[in-house]
Amino acid sequence: MQVFAKTDVGKARENNQDFYYISNLGDVPEIFILADGMGGYNGGEIASRMAVESTSNYIKSNFSKMEEDINKKKSLSNDKNIEKEEVMKLLKASIQYANMVVYEEAKKDKDLEGMGTTLDICLIYNSKVYIGHIGDSRVYRIRNDVMRKLTKDHSYVQQLVEDGKITREEALHHPKKNMLTKALGCTPYIEPDLRARVINKNDIILMCSDGLTNMVAEEEIYNITKKNPKNAVNELITLANNNGGYDNITVLIIM
Repeated sequence: MQVFAKTDVGKARENNQDFYYISNLGDVPEIFILADGMGGYNGGEIASRMAVESTSNYIKSNFSKMEEDINKKKSLSNDKNIEKEEVMKLLKASIQYANMVVYEEAKKDKDLEGMGTTLDICLIYNSKVYIGHIGDSRVYRIRNDVMRKLTKDHSYVQQLVEDGKITREEALHHPKKNMLTKALGCTPYIEPDLRARVINKNDIILMCSDGLTNMVAEEEIYNITKKNPKNAVNELITLANNNGGYDNITVLIIM
């Protein structure tokens, strides 16, 4: 497995509120995390870093115990979903733990009040990718000649699209497209989206903050990544900046 990653402050922001983490390749499990923070002062930077560090540490600290539980349950049952259910349970617990950490930190300092972050985790284990998602950062999968979005934006504009009030084309330029309906650390409890997908040999997983998707069309993201995945991170960030670079930009490509 190869991973290419980069984060860039963009052209309009003074500081970078994006943060990402990549575990050592070959580790079990392999963990990839991306967070896009929000909040005044240094709130966004603090929220994204704390969320990434908290989830990664929680998963690593509890993974061996989870494997023990899987083996015990498998010895007592023929249920083929045991492993999937236990990994998803661990992923959910790690996100809820991070939510508590960020939320409690914000309560300590008035300057950090209201800080929060998006969060996407890709945990790769036994030929599956387990995804935990909050916010409007995204995870895509490229398989053969198709790029599919594996996450759903938790945003006001996405809700308008689902309610049939605006089209997907109108959503691209809606003035409230950055308004989130769910973010980590803003409330005492959070319910993340969770899903698991089988990974095939030539699949490409792309994780990115909205600093990319607001500046570069999905078709261009696909074409650049498919053509030259090893250099796509640099090309995509350059293109996002050339198109305005109004936000921090982070891209991870796993292949």
